[in-house]
Amino acid sequence: MMLMRTDPFRELDRLTQQVFGPAATRPSAMAMDAYRSGDDFFVHFDLPGIDPETIELDVERNVLNVRAERRSPAPEGAEALVAERPTGTFTRQLFLGETLDTERIDASYEAGVLTLRIPVAEQAKPRRIQITGGDARRQLSG
Repeated sequence: MMLMRTDPFRELDRLTQQVFGPAATRPSAMAMDAYRSGDDFFVHFDLPGIDPETIELDVERNVLNVRAERRSPAPEGAEALVAERPTGTFTRQLFLGETLDTERIDASYEAGVLTLRIPVAEQAKPRRIQITGGDARRQLSG
């Protein structure tokens, strides 16, 4: 099979980019899922083809910044026949609630997915408060 050097949809893509900007013709560069399970908050970012060495994470004032870079696999000077996979630097920001312990974020990258585990802060967990009064002692959830 031979790769096509012309794309019948190229003109439509060019027109779409002029009207809506380049992002309109490409899928989201960093798709994300997030959920809470028990005392941990999990975030999964799809980053296929990313060299883990290019991934940067930082937290400042409860804002998590994720930065990653995807380089073209083609050697310099090669003639591109099809280039549909986006390359370059991708970033995403997440605003983390005060209830999360940003000092203990755990990050791993496997099979093209960056996974963050963020524990819920101890002070945000429900706790039992001992109540005394009269002759009986009992516990209420607080």
